[in-house]
Amino acid sequence: MTDGEEDHRPRLSCLGSWSTTHEQRPRKTALDALHRSLGATMTDFAGWDMPLRYGSERDEHIAVRTKAGLFDLSHMGEITVTGPQAVDLLDYALVGNMSTIGPGRARYTMICQEDGGIVDDLIVYRLGEQEAGPVQYMVVANAGNAQIVLDTITERAAGFDAEVRDDRDAYSLIAVQGPESPGILKSLTDADLDGLKYYAGLPGTVAGVPALIARTGYTGEDGFELFVAPEHAEKLWQALTDAGAPVGLVPAGLSCRDTLRLEAGMPLYGHELTTALTPFDAGLGRVVKFEKTGNEGRFVGREALEAAAERAETAPPRKLVGLIAEGRRVPRAGMSVVAGGQVIGEVTSGAPSPTLGKPIAIAYVDAAHAAPGTEGVGVDIRGAHEPYEVVALPFYKRQK
Repeated sequence: MTDGEEDHRPRLSCLGSWSTTHEQRPRKTALDALHRSLGATMTDFAGWDMPLRYGSERDEHIAVRTKAGLFDLSHMGEITVTGPQAVDLLDYALVGNMSTIGPGRARYTMICQEDGGIVDDLIVYRLGEQEAGPVQYMVVANAGNAQIVLDTITERAAGFDAEVRDDRDAYSLIAVQGPESPGILKSLTDADLDGLKYYAGLPGTVAGVPALIARTGYTGEDGFELFVAPEHAEKLWQALTDAGAPVGLVPAGLSCRDTLRLEAGMPLYGHELTTALTPFDAGLGRVVKFEKTGNEGRFVGREALEAAAERAETAPPRKLVGLIAEGRRVPRAGMSVVAGGQVIGEVTSGAPSPTLGKPIAIAYVDAAHAAPGTEGVGVDIRGAHEPYEVVALPFYKRQK
C-alpha cells in the first residue's frame, strides 16, 4: 500500500497493545490445532495465539448478523470466588452491588482503582445454591487484564473469609452468536434455553459435554457462551459446527468480533475504557452502586467515584458518541475529532461497518458537540478533515 492509498481493511482495535518476547511465547488454546486445520490467520492477542480470521472478516461479520458464528474465546480470564464472605469481598472489590445478583444470573460491572480509574470491565456469574452447596461467583476478566484483576481481588480479599482461585486453566470458552444460535444449541442440549434470560447462566450438557451455558455475548446478537473443560473443547466445537452447517454457521475470528462489538456500541478496554477514566467519564456510571448494603457501603474507589458522579452532573466531561463517515476514509483510534478548526475530541475505535456499509467510529467529544446531528464535525485523517455525522450509540440494534 502506498502513502496515497487508504486502507479499508478492518483492524482488530487492540492489536499491538501487548508484546511477546521470545521467552514469553503466546499461549495456545485447546482449539489451536483445529484453528490451524481450518486455515485460520493466527495472531498474538494479549499473550495468546488466537484466530484473527478464517477467510473474509466481512463474511464472518455478516454471518453472525444474519445466521451464526462460532468463536474461541478461551483467552478470557476466569476467577472463582468462594467462601462465607465471597459476596462481601466482591461488594468491596468491585463497584457493582454483587449481593443482589440472583441465583444463576450474571452482571456487568467494573473493578476500579482507589482514584476511580477503571482497571477492567467484568462479567460476574453467581453459581451454586446454598441448599446444593456453597454459593460461588465466577468473575470473567478481559484477557489482557486477567492477571492484574486476579492480583487485585486477591489483595482486596485480606480480612474476608473468602477464597480467590485462578481458574483460567480450568475452562475453555466457546461462543455461538447470531439469530440462528438458539436453534443450533437447542439441537444439542435438553437445557431450558427458552427460560434462560439474557445475562443468565445454567449448568447443562451440550453434545454430551458438561458446560456452563451463559446467554451472554459481545456481538450485539442473541447468543451463548459455553464454559467447558479444555479436554472437551474440540468435541463441542465440532458438534456445534455440524449442527450449525445447515443454517449457515461459520467459524469467526477476533477481527469480526471487534467490528460486531463496535457496531453494537460496546466498549473495549484499552480504548473506550482505561485507568485514566472513571465509569462516569465513560458514560457508564450506571454500573456504580453507592447504595450497597454489605460492608457498610464501603468499596474501593467510593470517594473518588462520588466526586466523579458529582462532576458528571455539574460539568459534563467529554461524552462517548458514534461517528458515521460521509466519505470512505476509515478513522482509527487516536485520531483527532475536529470542529471549526479546533480539536474537540479523540477517536477511540474505528473500522469499516459491514452492516452500515460505511466507516464508523466511537469517540470522546466535548459535550457541546455531542448531540446527535451536530454539524461541522470531522476526523483529522492524515491532515484532511473528513466530515462525519454525530449519532447516538449504538450504531446497530438487533430486532427482538
